[in-house]
Amino acid sequence: MSEIKKLIGEALADIVKEARTGGPRVSVGLMALGSELGGEELARGALLASENSSRIEVVMIGPRIPGFEKLSWIETEPCEEDVAAAMEKALADGRISGAVALHYPFPLGVTTIGRVVTPGKGKPMIIASSTGTSAVGRVEAMVRNALYGVATAKALGIENPSVGILNVDGAQIVHKALTRLKENGYALSFGASVRKDGGAVLRGNDILAGAVDVCVTDTLTGNVLMKMFSSFTTGGSYESLGWGYGPSVGEGWNKVISIISRASGAPVIAGALEYTAKVVSGRLPEKAAAELSAAKKAGFSQILETLTPKAASQETVSAPAAEPTDDEVHGVDVLTIEDGVKALWKEGIYAESSMGCTGPVIKVASKNLQKAESILRSNGYI
Repeated sequence: MSEIKKLIGEALADIVKEARTGGPRVSVGLMALGSELGGEELARGALLASENSSRIEVVMIGPRIPGFEKLSWIETEPCEEDVAAAMEKALADGRISGAVALHYPFPLGVTTIGRVVTPGKGKPMIIASSTGTSAVGRVEAMVRNALYGVATAKALGIENPSVGILNVDGAQIVHKALTRLKENGYALSFGASVRKDGGAVLRGNDILAGAVDVCVTDTLTGNVLMKMFSSFTTGGSYESLGWGYGPSVGEGWNKVISIISRASGAPVIAGALEYTAKVVSGRLPEKAAAELSAAKKAGFSQILETLTPKAASQETVSAPAAEPTDDEVHGVDVLTIEDGVKALWKEGIYAESSMGCTGPVIKVASKNLQKAESILRSNGYI
């Protein structure tokens, strides 16, 4: 009977706690070892997150740090392997629903979705992605990053997130693939550059302005952006802004493990804990699975098969007689631009490759513009 009373008492205590905090609390683990700034910085971040939101229970995992008795602890020896094992056990046992780690050996196909404060207008922006990799090939990874970025935004409560693609190698191919998905019925909202000519391919101005909700890029570029946005006011050694490198997402992946760096300060640690709790509550793994399912219904697998750039033609094609090129074809990726030029030469149209201020272009005479675009489109270059 005493055991039953104890269980009833614990259940009632949980009900009272939920009523006071406005909903169920989310338990998020935090590795308490490995920071370049010391364990105290990690603990200060945990306290800050607890103060910012009564709906988060932060569970420190690692050797106990004196002076932070208010926090919950899963104590381990001061060994990173022990800390990692304790975190995995806490996730498996349901003691915590998500975790924030300084490092994690994600399998191939799993990436993390960062979130930064953009300096132009103080708007938050998702960086998809920032660590790990969602696919071996860069272009396929960026297409998948777009879906995972959308899923993460929806888990945060953004119902119809705007998406833009950072103007890096492969951006035009990614844009073309996402456009095909959208045309086939996948619900996707492209954002627009803040510059006069607009478009969903983003320049540096756009990420400073937070022009979109989700900025799609490759993971190495995303990692650099995360470090710049989080520490540009401190000189680089202390990350003070944003929500960290974000939660893990991948096909068939059901864990929510977020990443911070060894240079992340208390404000970023707190932000990462809050970010993790929100996407746990927003059912991120389910959101990611739903986005993938919707994309597959729109021909996702078939579109991925077309992403590999065409092999350079071995055929020798001579250029037609040169003529003034006073117009431009946009949207050709830098990886395939020379093959695109040869495709036009083969049809008797003189063309030149060039790098414009917004990316690669093929220059042609204005009288040939429509025909050139038709040829390039039929061959899959735009």
